[in-house]
Amino acid sequence: MEISWSDFEKIDMRVGTVLTVSDFPEARNPAYQLQIDFGSLGIKKTSAQITTRYDKNELVGKQVVAVINFPKKQIANFMSECLVLGVVGDNKDVILLQPSATANNGDRVS
Repeated sequence: MEISWSDFEKIDMRVGTVLTVSDFPEARNPAYQLQIDFGSLGIKKTSAQITTRYDKNELVGKQVVAVINFPKKQIANFMSECLVLGVVGDNKDVILLQPSATANNGDRVS
């Protein structure tokens, strides 16, 4: 399915730094709860099914790319405020998208 350039421009993808990571035992599939700093855009929470590849401690301080303009979504007892982007492999193993060099929190991805 093709989308127009104006459709793509509506997607607000930003760089943020993971501040905290905690277990999310209420999630249907294994997941973490993340708090991500998007600079002047604030700190947003999300749930991410990335427990297979990533340890909680290695995620803190890591920069990630996320869509920040989706409506909030309830996942179990948690409200997700953004969607962290990643490549989904054959076994649902997610590889996070991240800048190859340090970027400013809140920088727009285009």
